Amino acid sequence: MARAKHVPSRNIDRWLWLAGVIVVVDQISKWLVLAWLRPGDSIYVAPFFNWVLTFNSGAAFSFLADAGGWQRWFFTLLAIAISAWIVSVLPRHSGEFRLSLALTMILGGAIGNLIDRIRFGAVIDFVQWHAAGFYWPAFNVADAAISIGAVLMLWDQLVARPAGKDATRPGHGENS
Repeated sequence: MARAKHVPSRNIDRWLWLAGVIVVVDQISKWLVLAWLRPGDSIYVAPFFNWVLTFNSGAAFSFLADAGGWQRWFFTLLAIAISAWIVSVLPRHSGEFRLSLALTMILGGAIGNLIDRIRFGAVIDFVQWHAAGFYWPAFNVADAAISIGAVLMLWDQLVARPAGKDATRPGHGENS
């Protein structure tokens, strides 16, 4: 009798719940910022950290913010496409903790910022770090989730797995 081959779990419910939590935390934080601050306000929190309220119509670091408006729909469609892709590949990798966590964080962040683009035509940013007169561009919970997810995905791709682990992934396993 042949031994059954281990098939990775196809259940993505826990990952979708986590993405939902990220979206909820992101949206609640933005709702609070909108209630407390006006555009251009800056509240000192620590020598390296301010609360601000900005509306970013571009992408990361305000890339394409002054592009005339078409970028709103481009980034909206991009977020929808990336979210759909993540939901389609997550079942194949739901048993791989680090990769699934990375994809989930990117998914939650993409949806959080997608909601802003649809509602406001721009993403609400409010966390501003600074040091020695240098100010990092403002960001939000969704941006942080996307960034952490990207770092985890990179780490997942660079870290070698023991032989036999994740044999279902190309380039990983006993015969690679």
